[in-house]
Amino acid sequence: MTTSPEETTAASRPARLTDLFESGLDAPICLTWELTYACNLSCTHCLSSSGRRDPRELSTDEAKSVIEELERLQVFYVNIGGGEPTVRPDFWELLDHATAHHVGVKFSTNGVRITRETARRLARNDYVDVQISLDGATADVNDAIRGAGSYATALRALGRLADAGMRNVKISVVCTRHNIPQLDEFKNLADRYGAQLRLTRLRPAGRGADVWDDLRPTAGQQRELYDWLLANGENVLTGDSFFHLSAYGQALPGLNLCGAGRVVCLIDPVGDVYACPFAIHDEFLAGTVRAPGGFTRVWRDSDLFRRLRTPQQGGACVSCGFYDSCKGGCMAAKFFTGLPLDGPDPECVQGYGEHRPQDRTHLPKPSADHSHRSAPSSRPVDLVLTRRPDLDHPPVSDCAESPLARPRRT
Repeated sequence: MTTSPEETTAASRPARLTDLFESGLDAPICLTWELTYACNLSCTHCLSSSGRRDPRELSTDEAKSVIEELERLQVFYVNIGGGEPTVRPDFWELLDHATAHHVGVKFSTNGVRITRETARRLARNDYVDVQISLDGATADVNDAIRGAGSYATALRALGRLADAGMRNVKISVVCTRHNIPQLDEFKNLADRYGAQLRLTRLRPAGRGADVWDDLRPTAGQQRELYDWLLANGENVLTGDSFFHLSAYGQALPGLNLCGAGRVVCLIDPVGDVYACPFAIHDEFLAGTVRAPGGFTRVWRDSDLFRRLRTPQQGGACVSCGFYDSCKGGCMAAKFFTGLPLDGPDPECVQGYGEHRPQDRTHLPKPSADHSHRSAPSSRPVDLVLTRRPDLDHPPVSDCAESPLARPRRT
């Protein structure tokens, strides 16, 4: 059998990196791990509806076993979030365990537990990256979303990390219609603290579904964000947040691909594994690390992940001239707004995703809601983290414990 020159050339041509990613990897490049749903804040757009601790969350020993498994898989790093991960009493123990096992840690925090001592401790560890969440370059914009006093707490944490000599600190911003006009101010703020700006997209997940229509950037702001990223993107991190904007014509710096189940996934506080960090719903549940075979078996053998790694047909978007650029947009954004997964993104910049269901009563909801039963006090960031004596009694139901309860060991 002979092979044509064209076939020989095609066979010898290196595969594009995105082609390799689309078919999935033996292990995720990185994964998001929400250590706890406990949080001292009640951000209006929280994608995991965090607030109260789930009493079923992984114990210290279970979490350490997952870390050791990630080391065997040669996972480069984990993005640790929540909730507010630092309110877990074993957080620093788990962080040290991860870095001792060659698993880098990037953790997101509102800054409530960043003391001068912890800032110095973090600055001494080259395998740790800290992201301070801030959703307004000014207190009025930020605190309207994250709670009174949260802006001051974030800046105090940034100052302490800078004073300690911490390098590569990130300021993590969820882009909304209220802070898009502040992009230059965010950049100046990052420069002031020797930090790097990280922008992410607002998704209609968790409590974010309730405020998405009010907070999502306008069509004009989408273009403003796109132009700003083209001008500044080499120095700003975005991950795979804004690949839907590539349909404007030019690909943005970054992955420009939905990596769900292919190169990324999520482990939630109780050990459930989801394909997408922004889609905590049974539709995207792939398995649990508590089952035989642990995380490795879920990643490599899950039926859901296998389906996501097969070639995608593109559905209604495949006829669009920009499909190769945006790949139809964000799976989570489509799902939680009631649009078909093989259709256009609800924020499609060509205008094809605007026809969303008028009846919103039957839209998908997150698998669980861990929100506080009432709003936190006006000074949520000044909580003293102590253990209540009545926490030795079992909760009457899931999430009935204090959000700051001490996790049980096995």
